[in-house]
Amino acid sequence: MKPQGAAERNDAVALPFPPAVVLIAEPDAETRALYREEFARVGCNVVEAADGREALAKALPSPPSLVITELTLPFVNGYALCDILRRDPLTAGVPILVVTAARSAGRPDDIGVDALVLKPTAPDSLVGEARRLLATPRAFRASGAASAAASAHARQSAGLLAASKTHGRLSHAKAHQRFATASPPQSPPVLLCPSCDRALKYERSHVGGVSDRHAEQWDYFVCLDGCGVFQYRQRTRRVRRVE
Repeated sequence: MKPQGAAERNDAVALPFPPAVVLIAEPDAETRALYREEFARVGCNVVEAADGREALAKALPSPPSLVITELTLPFVNGYALCDILRRDPLTAGVPILVVTAARSAGRPDDIGVDALVLKPTAPDSLVGEARRLLATPRAFRASGAASAAASAHARQSAGLLAASKTHGRLSHAKAHQRFATASPPQSPPVLLCPSCDRALKYERSHVGGVSDRHAEQWDYFVCLDGCGVFQYRQRTRRVRRVE
């Protein structure tokens, strides 16, 4: 005879000890509650976020074991959320499961996530998918994320090349050295949030311009208090909120 509670322990998603921390970023309160109840039932610690800013504010200081997110999030959408989490060294290896109603979301590799499920889906199905992702070694996930990023970069480069052939020299000039990086040519400054005066966290830079002489660099920062995502333009030295 099995000890009381054995079935519950065997059903748990949390493979390592202590229990897995699951961050659920979902704008609909009822859907979020369904997910919370199901994951709490199998022994996970659940952290909730109703929008992308709140998800970043909770994930970056204390990375969860798993992120479950909708793509249509307020303030910072799911695409930007996944991109920021993938670029941060502390969260780059955290598995991301997208659960979305957006039929045009594309493939998981296109947005740099580990799995994508279309709504509606049963909460217990999400538990099964979460168990699979948590059982995948972190090094393997990181390798897959790097391959996805390389594929996305290759597709972007191919698109720029096709555009240059179609539109001639002008399009080729506008695409001069356009890329995203966390190690930009010009060092990002130390910035304070315009809303709360807390130090902003640097995330990435976009580099572009029309020639070597007219290079451009835009640095992106996030406020850990949830005030939003900010852009700093090196040429004008101006900060503006973008999300």
